[in-house]
Order: sequence, then structure tokens, then C-alpha cells
Amino acid sequence: MWYMPAPVTVSIEVPQPPDQVFEFLDLMANHEPFNDHLMRDWSYSGPDRGVGSRARVHTRAMGVSDVIDIEVVAAEAPTRIVERNTAQKAGRVGQGTYTLAPSSSGGTRVTFEFRWIVAPMTDRLTSPFARAYIRRNNATSMRRLAALLAEREEAGRMAG
Repeated sequence: MWYMPAPVTVSIEVPQPPDQVFEFLDLMANHEPFNDHLMRDWSYSGPDRGVGSRARVHTRAMGVSDVIDIEVVAAEAPTRIVERNTAQKAGRVGQGTYTLAPSSSGGTRVTFEFRWIVAPMTDRLTSPFARAYIRRNNATSMRRLAALLAEREEAGRMAG
């Protein structure tokens, strides 16, 4: 059995209820503004939202450039979205899962887990570094998601 790096999980609490957070995350194009620190040149295919929604992005991670295809493979409103991502050059296949749970304050606890399905040798050999890199970037994404949701909520209040 090949060694597989352990999953990387990050979480954040936001004041919006799960149905609003799910509605936002379900639209693939909404992922770009909170992930564009790591993934650039987004292009989309398939439906705009839900299962089958796809994005192709370019990334430079740990000194290596690659093209990654992301596809939503499961969605259960308002609690879960599962994406499969494939890095073309690296041969990495991963699964990203957003889990949304009501928080005690009335908002949502957003948890994102990245799990390797196929890990190239470099990921296995550099597992502590690869996991730290992914954790740091995913934590940044969660903070940016929270800020983006807050901006949208504020804009909605100002408009209404």
C-alpha cells in the first residue's frame, strides 16, 4: 500500500446561515475571488452551479506550474459540496469537500478538507511541506471567503 498524505482540514465561522453560504459556494465562479491568490486564469464549463460545474485554473505551487481541472462531483444543499481536482502535470488527483454546519451563534461553520486520491511521489516524499503549504493557502482562502460573504451582506444591506 502506497503512503498517502493525511487530509488537510481548515475551518472558519461566518455569520451567514448555511443556506446562504451554500448558495454562494454552489456557483463555481464565486470560488475565483477567494482562491485567486493561488489559482489564476480561471475558465468555466458545464453548468454554472451544482454537479458537473467545472473550472480550469493555472497554479504555481511550491515552485511548480500546473493546470488543474476542478469539477463538482456531489452537492447536498445546504450542507456539502464535493469537488474533484486533477493536476495535469503533477498527476495529482484530490478531493476538496466543503461541509457547512449551523454554528451556535446562528451562522455557519465552514470546513474545507483537501484529501489526496492519487498522490505523486513528490507529494508523498514532501508530505509535511505539501500539507503545510496546502493548509496555509486553504486557511487564506477561508479568511477571504468570510470577508467576501461579509462584503456581499453589507452591499445587500446598503441596497435594501
